[in-house]
Amino acid sequence: MDSRARCDWGFKDDALMLRYHDTEWGVPLHDDKSIFEFLVLEGMQAGLSWQTVLRKRENFRKAFDGFDPKKVAKYDARKVKSLLGDAGIIRNRLKIVAAISNAKAFLRVKGEFSSFDKYIWGFTGGRPIRNKWSTIKQIPATSRESDSMSRDLKARGFKFVGSTICYAHMQATGMVNDHLVSCFRYRQV
Repeated sequence: MDSRARCDWGFKDDALMLRYHDTEWGVPLHDDKSIFEFLVLEGMQAGLSWQTVLRKRENFRKAFDGFDPKKVAKYDARKVKSLLGDAGIIRNRLKIVAAISNAKAFLRVKGEFSSFDKYIWGFTGGRPIRNKWSTIKQIPATSRESDSMSRDLKARGFKFVGSTICYAHMQATGMVNDHLVSCFRYRQV
């Protein structure tokens, strides 16, 4: 690890978390398939650490057909059973079934708005919210925007999309910049 100042997540000894922080977290994301991936992964994280999910990410990509929402939306009971037997992913029936249901809802929203990106970024006016936190304790778990996003996603049939999950999704996909102002990534994203 280099000596650049970073957010203090406690990941300094974890190369995977460090790479995620330095290259992905907080970078504005506009690719529908990647946004869907983060929706599924954030839902899988509920009650767990992001580190756990990140370590299983490649296995999730294989198990969930590269997070292609068209393919995931077609999963049947046999595929659910197969996923429940896959030790490389988080084997929670409710979360797996929610991912399938969310793929269907994702496709409906994409059809309505021409892209999911256009819909989801509407919650921040189409641009990142740039916060100015100096300590990790200042970073909230939810926001007015994540509350609104959660309500709307639930009304559209999405599952595992509470406000905390929505806020984590916003952070991961760059809808909000929650890098600490002292972090070298703050000005980069």
